[in-house]
Amino acid sequence: MAMRQTPLTCSGHTRPVVDLAFSDITPYGYFLISACKDGKPMLRQGDTGDWIGTFLGHKGAVWGATLNRDATKAATAAADFTAKVWDAVSGDELITLAHKHIVKSVDFTEDSNYLLTGGQDKLLRIYDLSKPEAEPQVVSGHTSGIKKALWSSDDKQILSADDKTVRLWDRNTMTEVKAINVAMSVSSMEYVPEGEILVITYGRTIAFHSAETLEQIKSFDAPATVNSASLHPEKEFLVAGGEDFKLYKYDYNTGEELESYKGHFGPIHCVRFSPDGELYASGSEDGTLRLWQTTVGKTYGLWKCVVPEEEGGELAKARVSLPGTAEEELEDLTSENSDSIYSSTPEVKA
Repeated sequence: MAMRQTPLTCSGHTRPVVDLAFSDITPYGYFLISACKDGKPMLRQGDTGDWIGTFLGHKGAVWGATLNRDATKAATAAADFTAKVWDAVSGDELITLAHKHIVKSVDFTEDSNYLLTGGQDKLLRIYDLSKPEAEPQVVSGHTSGIKKALWSSDDKQILSADDKTVRLWDRNTMTEVKAINVAMSVSSMEYVPEGEILVITYGRTIAFHSAETLEQIKSFDAPATVNSASLHPEKEFLVAGGEDFKLYKYDYNTGEELESYKGHFGPIHCVRFSPDGELYASGSEDGTLRLWQTTVGKTYGLWKCVVPEEEGGELAKARVSLPGTAEEELEDLTSENSDSIYSSTPEVKA
C-alpha cells in the first residue's frame, strides 16, 4: 500500500514566510522559529508545529530569524533597520541593535555570546552581546546587499553571500580568504558543520561547496527556480523548494529525484531539515509553514501510522487541534496534490 505524505500545516502568519530555523535538540525537544513579512516572528515546538509564542516589537517585515543552540535566545533581522535579540523562554526583547539599512540575516556563535548580522548596507557586523552598547566589529567588502551571513568552522570563519558572490572571511584578521561568483542571484545558503559543507541555491541550481575552501563538491539542477535547499543530517538526501510550489527530495549521492510534493499555494521561500532529520519544514508565500515527514508513514510527533483494516481501504483524513492555534487540518496529499482547500486562519495573538 502506497503511503501518502501528510504535512502538518502551521497557520498564524498573515503574510509570506521568508525564513525559518531549527534549534538543536534540547532537554525539552527542539524548536522552530519563522520570519515573516507580517513583522511577527513565531516560535513553535519543532516536532509538532505547536505554537508557543510570537515575538512582538518589530515595525517592519522580518527577513531573517534564528535560535541559539539550546533555544534560550532568538535573533531576528528586519526591515525596520534593526536586529533584535530575544529571550526565547519568556518572549521578552533583550537587545535592539540599530543598523543603517534593512537587516536580512542574523546568526549566533555556538556559545551565543556574539551575533553576526548582514543586510542592505553591504556590511557584516559582529556584536558582542555582553556589551550591546559597544560599537560592533565591521567587515566591508561586499558590493551589493548581503542576503545571508553565517558563522563556520567553529566560529573561526564567516560565510556570506550578496547578489552573485559568496565570500569566506577569517574572523581573527577580518579579511577575505576567498570569493566565488555564481551565474545567477543567490537565493539561499545553508552551512552544515558535520563535513563542513555549504549549500547554495541560485536559479535552478543546488550547489554544494566546501565551507573551508569554497571549492565546489557537486551540483544538481531542479525543474524550476529554487529558493531554498537543505541537506539531511545523515547526508543521504536533500530537499529543495521554489517557484513551482513543490518540494523536491533528491538522493545526495546520485542526484536522482526521489519524491516531489505539492502542498503550498504559493512559491516556497525556505526549507530546513529538523536536527534529528525526521522532518523538514517549509515556509511559503501563502503565509503558512508545513512540516513534512522524511520517512512517510513513520509514527513520529503528531503522525500516527494507521493501516486500514480492509484491503484497498482509503486513508482517513486525520484532524488535530493544537494548543493555542487555530484548528489545523492534516491534508492527504499525493505527489501532485489533492483537492484540498486552503483557508486562511485568524492571526494568533501572543
